Amino acid sequence: MKGIVFTEFLELVESKFGYEMVDSIIQESHLPNGGAYTSIGTYPHSEIVMLVTQLSHKTEIPVSELLRIYGRHILRVFAKSYSHFFEGVTTAFGLLEQIENHIHVEVLKLYPDAELPRFSVRRLDENTLEMIYHSERRLADFAMGLIESTLEHYQEKATILREDLNPDGSTVRFLIVKQKAEL
Repeated sequence: MKGIVFTEFLELVESKFGYEMVDSIIQESHLPNGGAYTSIGTYPHSEIVMLVTQLSHKTEIPVSELLRIYGRHILRVFAKSYSHFFEGVTTAFGLLEQIENHIHVEVLKLYPDAELPRFSVRRLDENTLEMIYHSERRLADFAMGLIESTLEHYQEKATILREDLNPDGSTVRFLIVKQKAEL
């Protein structure tokens, strides 16, 4: 997993809970590298799971909710740091439809060793988008936060229905239904 995922997570924890919490979750996770991450490095997925689990334990916020919060946070980071992915895109659906065939392609050019989730995206009608998330990392809650924040970024309202297609959470269907504008 790319280091930016780790560095941004630790920055979010520091901004919400303080440096002492960051230090505590790093120490109690017993990480092989002692929590020294760089944004361009590559680290085992299991380490982010350990950090989130420790934070959940200390804050009593469920892991699923922490992952959603983090997904919402990192979309805002991406919008600032990778604004070129947002250029010319005028809707949330427009951005979400580009994840697999444009954004992930460009990410892999920069980071060929990146292990990205896969998304099968299909527009069912003008107001409905289906996204099927596939990942052995089972971070669909993180993806949910990204979707929610994408809608906020474009100031759009929608209902997101989630259906686990595999009991282990490795394949999840998101059905995003935009609310029609009121007259």
